[in-house]
Amino acid sequence: MNTLTKSEHSLASAMFTDPHSQAFKIWVRIINLWIFVSCLSLAGETVEPYASAHAHLFKVIEYVAVFFFTIDYLGNLYFAEDRKKYFFSFWGMVDLISILPTFLQALDLAALQGTKVLRVLRVVRVLRVLKMAKMALQAIQRSVEASNPIITNLRIYFIALFSVVMISSTLMYYVEGNLYSAEALAAGQAALDAEIVAHPLPDDAPPEARKFMPTDPLSGNPIPEDKRFFNSIPTAMWWCMVTLTTTGYGDMFPLSLGGRLVAIVTMLMGLVLFGILLNIVGKTIMVLLFGEQITEADEPPAKRDTIVHLMLKRNWISDDQAVKLERMSDDEIVARLKNL
Repeated sequence: MNTLTKSEHSLASAMFTDPHSQAFKIWVRIINLWIFVSCLSLAGETVEPYASAHAHLFKVIEYVAVFFFTIDYLGNLYFAEDRKKYFFSFWGMVDLISILPTFLQALDLAALQGTKVLRVLRVVRVLRVLKMAKMALQAIQRSVEASNPIITNLRIYFIALFSVVMISSTLMYYVEGNLYSAEALAAGQAALDAEIVAHPLPDDAPPEARKFMPTDPLSGNPIPEDKRFFNSIPTAMWWCMVTLTTTGYGDMFPLSLGGRLVAIVTMLMGLVLFGILLNIVGKTIMVLLFGEQITEADEPPAKRDTIVHLMLKRNWISDDQAVKLERMSDDEIVARLKNL
């Protein structure tokens, strides 16, 4: 391996494994940007007539985003200390899920042509928002730059809020909204028309008997036209925000059993997020109004890589010494310090 190749390998390694490097920070920003764009694109795909008019644009966004996600997944897998452990880890599965549905749809396999299978693949794509939470939490936990803890907590809160809103809204749209989507209504009406041809209705049958009425397949509850709220992900986002902030349904509510289960989880997550926000607001008030300072005792103990990086910044040690410190055990470091 020549010098240039070693340099490129070192840069690539830093991009995926060293949170202190500039390459890592730039890559995190790129991935987070495409996660955000792909989530908005996923929501836009459910809004007509924009979905049909801009179908090509949505597909391009999806393929470009998956291109970056694939590089990220392969890079994390290649530079992982234990590749097998990373592959089967929770975050490894999240990284894989962020790209797998698109590749499966691109393969155009016969087994994937069913509407239900494609629907599952589409809804799974929203889980890539967890990549943003993963990368943000890792960067925050391993950051060595001085920052305001309140700002850090707000970052975590808004990342959690965005993740919950995207996942809950998408689930509500696909769990309940798909029961009365245009495709579902057309298929149901066609089946009803065929049934009427085979078994004609009585002459005195009401006009409503000839119109398809979607029902919840689990509870059998009918869903009338004035209760079909979740016809797009952005519409479900409004319901989600109202539910998260008021622990209630507001002007929109689910009728299906699956939709109500999603609502229950969403309300519970709203309580959790509200607790986190109260904690942040409380600390902010104590600092701004009462002059209380957040002391080191309130913060978790610094990790070894944090301490080593600080020593490097102050030129107390060289790069070679930093590498040696990273490889030494805690007992070896303690023994060396005793001899100083």
